[in-house]
Amino acid sequence: MARLVLVLAIIAAPASGESIGSAHYEAASARYGHGALAGGEWAELVLVLDSGGERRFGLPEEMVFEDVAPRLADLTGDGVAEAVVVESDVAKGARLAIWGPDGRIAAGPFIGTTHRWLAPLGALDVDGDDRLEFAYVLRPHLDAVLSVVRFDPQGLVVLAQASGLPSHQYRSGVLEGGIAACADGPVMLTADSGWAKVMATRWVDGALQSKALGRYRGPESFAEAATAMGCEFNAP
Repeated sequence: MARLVLVLAIIAAPASGESIGSAHYEAASARYGHGALAGGEWAELVLVLDSGGERRFGLPEEMVFEDVAPRLADLTGDGVAEAVVVESDVAKGARLAIWGPDGRIAAGPFIGTTHRWLAPLGALDVDGDDRLEFAYVLRPHLDAVLSVVRFDPQGLVVLAQASGLPSHQYRSGVLEGGIAACADGPVMLTADSGWAKVMATRWVDGALQSKALGRYRGPESFAEAATAMGCEFNAP
């Protein structure tokens, strides 16, 4: 399968030697006005460092963080976690971005249209090489394209995609789905396109393969499905 490389904006800032202990958003903002993710538009990212200090980062007036919370994961492979976030632009919609203590490390391309979003699912090692990838659902209220991406120095590589696998319901403040950490490898949990079933998607020989696990009964269905498989559930 051919791999699609998406150009990133890389910031070549010198490493500070600091590591991130936790991260959150502050300064709720109405300047974007999308409202697809209830209560999920913010002007400021706060990185709390293991040293006890913190770093605060704002965005230009035409942008917000459109997300419920930053996720900490070592996507660059340098041994320390970065903050993975969703940024949205008033004219160009959302993009995935990676931040460290010195600022934004990388950002994928904007979707290209205002009020188009992507819903993070979580970090996972899809192919067992001890390197983390990241899964998200592109345009979760439309074609709901489950996407698995990997960071490398040349760009953000899309490894595989599959449509019709949503993980967020329009105007909800809750991200659904998640990652099931199983003994035989990670499983991405989403709904089906009609929100009737819980879907389990695995990486198999470079592609995504999905199967239904059972009925969708609400946000708790995904954790229940992971438990039934004997796996640990990680929410988005």
